[in-house]
Amino acid sequence: MKFRISLGVAAVLLFASLLRAEDGVHLFVLSGQSNMAGHRPDEAFTPAIEKALGKENVVIVQDAQGGQPIYRWYKQWESPQGDQPKNRGDLYDRLMTKVKPAIQGKKLASVSFFWMQGERDAKMAWGDVYEDALLGLYTQFCKDIGFENVIFVNGRLSDFDMGNQKYPHWTKIREIQVKVAEGNPLFDWVDTDDLNDGKNRKGKPIQNDLHYSGEGYQTFGERMAEKSLALLKKS
Repeated sequence: MKFRISLGVAAVLLFASLLRAEDGVHLFVLSGQSNMAGHRPDEAFTPAIEKALGKENVVIVQDAQGGQPIYRWYKQWESPQGDQPKNRGDLYDRLMTKVKPAIQGKKLASVSFFWMQGERDAKMAWGDVYEDALLGLYTQFCKDIGFENVIFVNGRLSDFDMGNQKYPHWTKIREIQVKVAEGNPLFDWVDTDDLNDGKNRKGKPIQNDLHYSGEGYQTFGERMAEKSLALLKKS
């Protein structure tokens, strides 16, 4: 498959190439639920990052699982009613069993955390606790990885249910994702509203779907790479 690089990514390649000489590796961690699980880094994300920073200077780890709420990652999560599920943080622990061996013995030059999730929380109407969970997850990750200035890029929920008919807190989660992303200079968000039309990976036509098209997933990867490289430039 031919790799397509966006103009935005190309614009930061010159700067990013300067980071190749920096002491240490650049860690990129990708997690979340189904739309992150459906993303294949090798299609667009990894080529863009490696082109910018050098393959030998990059560590990319992906671990995601469809249909899961944020409490499967955030260990201090409580429902709006104060409930505490027994399996809080189990998928986060699974993620870290991949991350820590991948960087063992390596010095970190930068860390970028990518998060594509929220559909399940919108469906369960847990938007009232989502902002605290999102920020709590970031803090939890920073502490565990032992790196202060972690870049955080989250994918905003698409335009799948703007009427909140099937997922009562769909637009609330979207608003929180943007609010969090715009509240910290190390954060940003990726627009996914145009990624869920076309044909899925099986060739089936989709329109305003919960999941992205085959081309949409590639574009998603390009946008994540572009955002992270731009944030590296500013950090």
